[in-house]
Amino acid sequence: MRKRLSVSKWAITVLSILSLAFFFTLGPASKASATINYGEEVAATAETLIGSPYKYGGTSPRGFDASGLTQYVYKDAATNMKIPRTSAAQYKIGKAVKQNELKFGDLVFYATGAKGKVSFVAIYNGNGTFVGATSKGVKKVKMSDKYWKERYIGAKRVIK
Repeated sequence: MRKRLSVSKWAITVLSILSLAFFFTLGPASKASATINYGEEVAATAETLIGSPYKYGGTSPRGFDASGLTQYVYKDAATNMKIPRTSAAQYKIGKAVKQNELKFGDLVFYATGAKGKVSFVAIYNGNGTFVGATSKGVKKVKMSDKYWKERYIGAKRVIK
């Protein structure tokens, strides 16, 4: 023996609308943000490339050199920025930033060849670290490591 529950289509429609209104008012959708922090997005994009190999003159995930990585990340990230190809040319753009004022996505520069001459660039990743294409591939590195600390030249903010 079957019993039928008598509920009108009108009542079901009203309950559905009220449920949807409640969900959109108090649910996760109301907490969404349309603001993008481009510096954080650049740093996150750089992190996805950790493990990519080093390649002299490389500009793609098949192999990067230092400035090839930064150029690729800035173009690939939400910033969609075109920055110069070499670390020396990248050092000429943007606004100088003190080391204690670094933000995610800032470019950090080092002299890894001739003393005092920019020859390496990487992307600041927070907590005193950067992501860069070292001779051992794309890695996350502590700026306080002796090698890097001794060769630090400066930083630039190219994201407005």
